[in-house]
Amino acid sequence: MELGKFTGRRLVTLGLAMLGVAWLYLVFTGAAFADDAPPACGGKVLEKCTPNSGDTAWMLTSVALVLMMTIPGLGLFYGGMVRKKNVGDTVMTSFAVTCLVTILFAALTYSMAFRAGSPFIGGLDRMFLKDILSDIGNGGIGNPNPLAATIPEAVYICFQMTFAIITPALIAGAFAERMKFSAMLWFIGLWAIFVYAPIAHWVWGPDGIFNSGNDAAWAKVLDFAGGTVVHINAGVAGLMCAIMLGKRTDTGPAHNMVLTFIGAALLWVGWFGFNAGSAVTAGMQAGMAMLVTQIATAVAAFTWMLVEWALKGKPTVVGICSGAVAGLVAITPASGFVGPVGAFAIGVAAGVVCYWGCTGLKHMFSYDDALDCFGVHAVGGIVGALLTGVFAVQQYGGTAGVLEGNPMQFVNQCIGVATVFIYDAVVSLIILFVVKMFVGLRVTVETEREGLDLALHGEVVQ
Repeated sequence: MELGKFTGRRLVTLGLAMLGVAWLYLVFTGAAFADDAPPACGGKVLEKCTPNSGDTAWMLTSVALVLMMTIPGLGLFYGGMVRKKNVGDTVMTSFAVTCLVTILFAALTYSMAFRAGSPFIGGLDRMFLKDILSDIGNGGIGNPNPLAATIPEAVYICFQMTFAIITPALIAGAFAERMKFSAMLWFIGLWAIFVYAPIAHWVWGPDGIFNSGNDAAWAKVLDFAGGTVVHINAGVAGLMCAIMLGKRTDTGPAHNMVLTFIGAALLWVGWFGFNAGSAVTAGMQAGMAMLVTQIATAVAAFTWMLVEWALKGKPTVVGICSGAVAGLVAITPASGFVGPVGAFAIGVAAGVVCYWGCTGLKHMFSYDDALDCFGVHAVGGIVGALLTGVFAVQQYGGTAGVLEGNPMQFVNQCIGVATVFIYDAVVSLIILFVVKMFVGLRVTVETEREGLDLALHGEVVQ
């Protein structure tokens, strides 16, 4: 027994070491292959481009909206659904993740995710945000990223930083009320580097393997604002956490549905920056993304309410709020590619399928996803990503879907979903094993019964 345990630890350590070597290889080869020639912008090199004031103003607004989604939106949404003795730890997690990921993103993961390098990972030319201010004094906008050529790169960094923040913060819904705070910090930090950064590069990086704008992409996956990068990514990691941690010792009802309502409302409003902001311009695509976001969210929330009413006899506040978030999740990958008809269909599908994901699917496999991170985000992200391949309209986003005679787009979406699911699950489990080995994952039974607020933070909600 002890020999097996020892061997297992050695294998995990060896696997992590091999992953680290491969990671360094990809990073440094990515840096070596980066194109040093500045791309064009309106007939001028990017370093001398001047910002578009309308685009910049909209993106500054979007940054604030998306940051509001995590603090306070997600913190209150999750905080209202846990028991009173754990609400402090829950909101503290959202706040601490915001701080930790900001530091990592500025130091490392922005460059790895959004700069040119290799098809798998970006280069290192923006580590610690090197050179982003090099041209401001000459009337330019500071070496803008070619993915956002009409705004200062500093603004683009802030915008993508808010995405990098909320993605791991969502995972906390799965391990709520039982994970060590120290283990959470280690897991989130490593996950942001080894999972979020490469997947963001695959889908959104200028030379990523799934970037629909990259002619050399392996599969052109449509993901306008993060169905795969954010929601499937977070949901799958959450499921791995729930499996590794096991079930809670005792459970109880949501302690404050008003907090959940306020959090859901903040998420809904902030999501306009999330989806419409992903156009990175203040134009027609941003307007359509905003419209379909509103439609899909309302339809999903109303659908969830009707399904819950029919099956359980009463519509609930937590239910309709969860339905709204499911609709927001599902429309996210599609928001720049579908029209109102597609938004209606995606909203209905999200309301029905995510309700099943949070009830039937969870009970079928008996995992304790405390606040339905997998059921809402992974299931909703998969629904939205696949239906993007069906309802994409070439007039809106430049790519046709199945209904416009392009069945291959649905195949591309399936490839993207499956690849992200598998990679995320495997690497998340490795990280969890390592953290468990050196730090431990779960609080003691006594701490769990006493409540994480008092035991871990020395505070209680009165």
